[in-house]
Amino acid sequence: MTARRLTFAGVTAAALAGSAPAFASPQGSQPIANAVAWVQGTMLGNVATAVAVIAVAMVGFLMLTGRMNWRFGATVVMGCFILFGAGTIVAGIRAAAG
Repeated sequence: MTARRLTFAGVTAAALAGSAPAFASPQGSQPIANAVAWVQGTMLGNVATAVAVIAVAMVGFLMLTGRMNWRFGATVVMGCFILFGAGTIVAGIRAAAG
């Protein structure tokens, strides 16, 4: 990965975890902060929970019928862990960094 992608991933993970950046917010950025808070609430709230339950149920149905693509199943499980564990992941990275 390039440094640009790693930086974007770190900023995105920090935004999803609800943590404020170490620098002061520029004047007039309140609408952007509100939009990021809305995205965080949507991605970690009832919508995300419903989508995760449907995805895991779909993987379970594929396993039941014997048509399981194991790579797809692993992707679904890892996606759920990353989505719902974003706050813990960012806190661990921050603790390790300083």
